[in-house]
Amino acid sequence: MAGIISVSRTDLAQRRQKLRRQRQMKIIQAIWRSFAITVLAGGLLWVAVQPVWMLKAPKQIVMKSGNKLLSDETTQSLLVLSYPQSLWRIEPSAIANSLKKQPTIAQAIVRRRLFPPGLIIEIQERVPVAVTQTPREQNQTNGNKKVTIGLLDASGVWMPLEKYTSLNPTSKLPNLRVIGSPKQYCLYWTQLHKAISQSPVKVMEIDCQNPTNLILKTELGNVHLGVPGPQLSEQIKLLAQMRHLAAKFNSGQIEYIDLKNPEFPLVQMNQKTQKLAPKILKNI
Repeated sequence: MAGIISVSRTDLAQRRQKLRRQRQMKIIQAIWRSFAITVLAGGLLWVAVQPVWMLKAPKQIVMKSGNKLLSDETTQSLLVLSYPQSLWRIEPSAIANSLKKQPTIAQAIVRRRLFPPGLIIEIQERVPVAVTQTPREQNQTNGNKKVTIGLLDASGVWMPLEKYTSLNPTSKLPNLRVIGSPKQYCLYWTQLHKAISQSPVKVMEIDCQNPTNLILKTELGNVHLGVPGPQLSEQIKLLAQMRHLAAKFNSGQIEYIDLKNPEFPLVQMNQKTQKLAPKILKNI
């Protein structure tokens, strides 16, 4: 019995010693792990503060443009950056947001580049598709109405003409003209522009001044569409089917084409203001 108790006490002592060694190893490993992390973090910090990780000149910025409307120099002039500056102190998201506030830039992505140190900036410019004329208050001196000239892109975003031309001095302005206040066409602009851009009938002007009658100036003559609504696409498709009118009538003979009701298209003639009923348009 005494032998069994003696053996058990020896075994317990060995186990306690083994556990102590294991705890000591864990402590040593934790110390080394903390030391390694500290050294690594210190090394990274040392590397980060080295002069090599500095943005020293605009040539370290790589510009990528989707539409190539703005030159690299023009885009860089829009950046709020000072030189030299630590690459790690630059906030790419802040630069991207400042670029997107420019009326001529639709999207911007900014990333740091480590090798070689610098920035990569990708932008997508707004492409104007129409020149706008927005009437302002009437001039009390001579009675003339002033107009504000601007530009529209395909999504309906308005851009000041002066701002756009200052950044794109050699860019050609679109031929399409839109007359009226933005609130009179912004709700249906995307639908309307998509329809007329796909139409074989050339549209030169869109008059939105009368909210009850949208008027298009086309190669066939003026086209009255009435109150803009979901039927716009159908009306533009119907206009395309009326291209044969150019062969039947001179442009001076037609006062306007009435498509307010797509089911009953009418042509108002200049001579005796005669209306040609669907009989003439039966082949449409």
